[in-house]
Amino acid sequence: MVKFEEAEARLFHRMFVCKVCKSKQRAPVLKVKEGKIKCRKCGARKLRPVRKK
Repeated sequence: MVKFEEAEARLFHRMFVCKVCKSKQRAPVLKVKEGKIKCRKCGARKLRPVRKK
C-alpha cells in the first residue's frame, strides 16, 4: 500500500485506534501499554495499533 518510507511513518508510527469509538490518536507506545493514555473522544483506555493493509 505505502510506496515510500515517509508516508508509512506518517500513517502508522505511534498511531493508535480506540476500540470503543474507532477514533485515531498519536501517542507514545510505552504510555499506551501502561494504560496512561485515554481516548480524547470517549475517554476509554482501550487502544490498539493501526492495522497495515
